[in-house]
Amino acid sequence: MTQIRTDLALEAAENLQAGGPAAGKLSGVVTRTERRQGVSVTEVRILDETGARALGKPVGRYVTMELEEQPFSQQAACLASLLAELLPRGPVLTAGIGNRDMTCDAIGPTAVDHLLVTRHLVRSGQEPFRGMGELSALCTEVLGRTGMETCELIRAAAGAVRPAAVVAVDALAARRQERVCRTVQVSDTGIVPGSGVGSHRTAVDRETVGVPVIAVGVPTVIDGAALGSDTEAAPQGLYVTPRDIDRQVRQLGRLLGYGISLAVQPGLTAEDLAALAE
Repeated sequence: MTQIRTDLALEAAENLQAGGPAAGKLSGVVTRTERRQGVSVTEVRILDETGARALGKPVGRYVTMELEEQPFSQQAACLASLLAELLPRGPVLTAGIGNRDMTCDAIGPTAVDHLLVTRHLVRSGQEPFRGMGELSALCTEVLGRTGMETCELIRAAAGAVRPAAVVAVDALAARRQERVCRTVQVSDTGIVPGSGVGSHRTAVDRETVGVPVIAVGVPTVIDGAALGSDTEAAPQGLYVTPRDIDRQVRQLGRLLGYGISLAVQPGLTAEDLAALAE
């Protein structure tokens, strides 16, 4: 049987539940769907190792927001609220993971382009910046260019800036076509860089970095095996991405950058960021 991979906990749960009535009762997994600011949000909580084995993902919270036709400011505010629930108080370091030269893997660097970084301003002690949250950022590039693992770079940066948490942004892979570039997953379990394009590296999580790691990801590709049918062999080792992926990555990177910035600066709006960060 062909295994179709997905980085979305929601899809992993759906896949098991599709197995029949017995599969519908997942031990160690709780799901809940609600609407926040007009956006459909589904939370999957993996409670124990039984649930982790069933879904193939670490114990923790996985929240998926569905991007429909909501205004950009509404989507950014929803993402900010999801992140604010997971982030501890204190400075935040955002790591944009991925290869800027590979469009479907450029979500992380593009998100960093749209952040309102403030660590240097807050630390200047000047009056306009007092009371703002500290946000710093880096783009980790890829191993072939730096010779260093993503985790090594983030751990070194975290040692220098001493954040309360790291937000790691990366591309993901989905199982269903309608979720490609149409969903955002936020989790408190960290991330495995390159998972969206099948290049697995050392995990970036609390154990390897030393502080909580909140993962933010957008599926930009679909496993080619999901495109097969009963009458034709499913493609193996193939990942498919939308033909307008460059436009979609630009838009999604901006959304993630704004969402992270608003989570750190709850007193601002998307309109404020447009004036300050663009």
